Amino acid sequence: MGQGNIAATYTVVPDGSVTTPQGFKAAGLHCGLKKTTRHDLGAIVCEVPAAAAGVYTTNVFQAAPIHVTRESISASGKLRAVIVNSGNANACTGKQGEADAYEMRSAFAEAIGVPAEQVAVASTGVIGELLKMDRVRGGIAELPARLGSSYEAADDFCQSILTTDLVKKEVCVSVVIDGKTVHIAGASKGSGMIHPNMATMLGFVTTDAAIGSEALHTLLRQVTDLTFNMITVDGDTSTNDMLVAMASGYAGNEELHAAHPDYAAFTEGLRYVCEVLAKAIARDGEGATKLVEVQVRGAESDASAQAIAKTVIGSSLVKSAVFGADANWGRIIAAVGRAGVAVNPKTVDIALGDIVTLTQSRPVAFDEEAALAYLKGDTVVIYVDLHMADGSATAWGCDLTYDYVRINAAYRT
Repeated sequence: MGQGNIAATYTVVPDGSVTTPQGFKAAGLHCGLKKTTRHDLGAIVCEVPAAAAGVYTTNVFQAAPIHVTRESISASGKLRAVIVNSGNANACTGKQGEADAYEMRSAFAEAIGVPAEQVAVASTGVIGELLKMDRVRGGIAELPARLGSSYEAADDFCQSILTTDLVKKEVCVSVVIDGKTVHIAGASKGSGMIHPNMATMLGFVTTDAAIGSEALHTLLRQVTDLTFNMITVDGDTSTNDMLVAMASGYAGNEELHAAHPDYAAFTEGLRYVCEVLAKAIARDGEGATKLVEVQVRGAESDASAQAIAKTVIGSSLVKSAVFGADANWGRIIAAVGRAGVAVNPKTVDIALGDIVTLTQSRPVAFDEEAALAYLKGDTVVIYVDLHMADGSATAWGCDLTYDYVRINAAYRT
């Protein structure tokens, strides 16, 4: 059953993937957009028009694929497919970039025999460069023959969406709805330019649950606020952030809605999928050596707790201290105090794992060697208790290392 939550009703599916839910196929290949031979073009296809929902970056400079995907989902709330490329963001590319995104949509729609408005488009990579459309066209022509429901086909898709990522990110769970087994799966990419104000860098969720587009959209936004919107690597929000969900309905349950008796179980399963992907992105931050988690409780509201958690996790000084295994709680409390929400400066507790460093805003003597050993681990949890009310939140990020600068100093070259 769900790990770490006794009330959870989901079950993690070993070796599950975006093709585990009934009705979905996937593929990925190398078409020549990347300088290496890693896959750079992929697709997920549903056998039927799937209920669809999406959330997108709030960056003012939104890439051309964002506009195309918004249009596709708005047309009917249904999608048959999503076509994705890595190695080029197709952002800040003007009218030609927009035309290229529409061509990707229409070309793949024609290749698989579906209406163009039922295809979403996503891109990730370098900003400001036009797509090499001759290579994209060639790759799209090859994709249909590679579509499959096997784990290998799903793996090819996962590999095709990566940029500076060191590892692929995928997860799948099952949930019992109306006595029927429903699967929820997800795949994502993200390593740098991570500070979502909507979703993840690129994320794709598939499920065979029966759920309408409107209900799916509402749920996706709610879950996103608790997961993808609670991670940061470097404080930068991408031009291409997109999270798209598709539901085939093949599980045969009664259509899910807020009053459905199993709605909470489905919600918990979706939340778990998104949280696993979000944490995987944070752990895989460019140059990162450890995952950092900040748990805030005792705030005036959940929104206040979220603001504080994100401020602490996004602090360059906190991230640097974690990298150096320096138990500098002063950087943490300074971040708490500048989060822009109400805090009682006399009642704050801070702990690094089990090591208490501050009680009621006063320093506590602690074992520096034990703190050093704890901070050298691959996961660091920072606890902040404000002792004001019941608001709580959790955020995830990573340490800030020399390698982050090295990777981003030469990102284009």
